[in-house]
Amino acid sequence: MALNRSMHPRNRYKDRPPDFAYLASKYPEFQQHVQTNLAGGVMLNFKDPEAVRALTCTLLKEDFGLSIEIPLERLIPTVPLRLNYIHWVEDLIGSRGDGEAQRRGIDIGTGASCIYPLLGATMNDWHFLATEVDDICYNYAKKNVEQNNLSDLIKVVKVPQKTLLMDALKEESSIIYDFCMCNPPFFANQLEAQGVNSRNSRRPPPSSVNTGGVTEIMAEGGELEFVKRIIHDSLQLKRRLRWYSCMLGKKCSLTPLKEELRKQGVPKVTHTEFCQGRTMRWALAWSFYEDVLVPSPPSKKRKMEKVRKPLTFSILQPTIRELQIKASACDSSQNSIVQAVAAWLENTLSDLKVLHKRVPSGASELSLFLTAAENTWIHVRQKRREHARQVPRAPPVCSAETPTTPGTPPHFLFKCLLNVKPEAVGVLVEMHWVEGQNKDQMNQLCTYLKNAVLRTVTKPQ
Repeated sequence: MALNRSMHPRNRYKDRPPDFAYLASKYPEFQQHVQTNLAGGVMLNFKDPEAVRALTCTLLKEDFGLSIEIPLERLIPTVPLRLNYIHWVEDLIGSRGDGEAQRRGIDIGTGASCIYPLLGATMNDWHFLATEVDDICYNYAKKNVEQNNLSDLIKVVKVPQKTLLMDALKEESSIIYDFCMCNPPFFANQLEAQGVNSRNSRRPPPSSVNTGGVTEIMAEGGELEFVKRIIHDSLQLKRRLRWYSCMLGKKCSLTPLKEELRKQGVPKVTHTEFCQGRTMRWALAWSFYEDVLVPSPPSKKRKMEKVRKPLTFSILQPTIRELQIKASACDSSQNSIVQAVAAWLENTLSDLKVLHKRVPSGASELSLFLTAAENTWIHVRQKRREHARQVPRAPPVCSAETPTTPGTPPHFLFKCLLNVKPEAVGVLVEMHWVEGQNKDQMNQLCTYLKNAVLRTVTKPQ
């Protein structure tokens, strides 16, 4: 299930997912990891860590001007998901007013990529203290900051194991930070990291590879205990930071952590969801400042609905010309190809006794709202032959008027919206389900219309 519709509204990838074909044509190091399917589309194997790394590095280079290196044995972050977190922190701390000091943040466990500080510094000129316990991650993070000339904004520090906030801030006693960020180790042990006893059996398997070093993906007690340690530090530091925040990999961690904050009397608490592709993450934030503005959490009533793709078929230019020629004896006013196809559809639907009316649409397209009261498109040829044996054939009647339609009958099979829009090779017809008893009926009508247009142009005049 695609969750991109629920990305942060400012996420640049929400409505414009990465164009793999374009990126492959521009970046040879990315091109070697893409594949072309039978339909000509460009795909990436998200089970291949080298391909995932190439995508992350390419997106950071193309969209943010950042050049980074990440070892395969360490966590490879996905850019759109991390960008969701950055935008949420923007919502927490608000924009900087004139004369205000630069925003300062802490990234707990910055990782080899150092992605949060690099994005925050590049996008917002934020100052960062980035901590890391792993030697390999520390060296790569420091190198990534230096090669992007961001050492004046980002300070990477090596800290002892199990250090979170307290020890890291000993040397920075005079600074008030605006926020901290953390992508904690999600798992308590190796079995949990492999999905044993921790993943709902009804969920589909992960669509991407799981990379990361031991300190990045596992911690004693998993993410729940890890974040509780940050809460414990925050109770001592309190107003040294305006906002404390953590990302969570499991929704079930959210409730006990919020309860822990309630027990400790923390005055300001909020949470949110991060969505990318089939991946869901959650984030928790809390503050000891009474004057901070608290973003509203996601609505409990909001449910993710599966996007229903319309039924479609194309009518090519040669076929449309035949329709226009055949219709010219009846009506010479159908100049555009969209109007010609729409007029043919209206006549066909009238013959089928499918109620229809034109509704507002885009400038270059036409839309019809259909209400089918009975199935008149099954066994049409058989019915036509029986009717021909009983009633003499009448000459065709031409009508330049859009058929009038009575009101919606009290009982109907289904309702749908039919769009007629131009495309490069001709006209595209879309049928969007609205409501009804059975979608199969709309599928049958779509197939009938697609076949009927071919019969119309091949039938001699």
